[in-house]
Amino acid sequence: MASKKVTITLDESLFEALASAAEEEGIPLSRLVAGAAERELRLRAGRAVIQEWQAEQGTFTPEELAAARADMADADAEYLSSTGASAA
Repeated sequence: MASKKVTITLDESLFEALASAAEEEGIPLSRLVAGAAERELRLRAGRAVIQEWQAEQGTFTPEELAAARADMADADAEYLSSTGASAA
């Protein structure tokens, strides 16, 4: 995959927190920032799909939302247990 070098401006405390997190993970800061940007794009795409679905089908019911939240919590728990991580 091709890469492009860019310059961004961050609040100093945010930069320090990101640099520390990257060091703790043993990855380059650019990889940590790229991962965060990719997650943001996936979230945006997901929200667009949800908005499109709701435009066609109507808004989610409280029961549908509760079921979705339960499914997400189960998926998070499964992921965290497989990685040895814990919820913050």
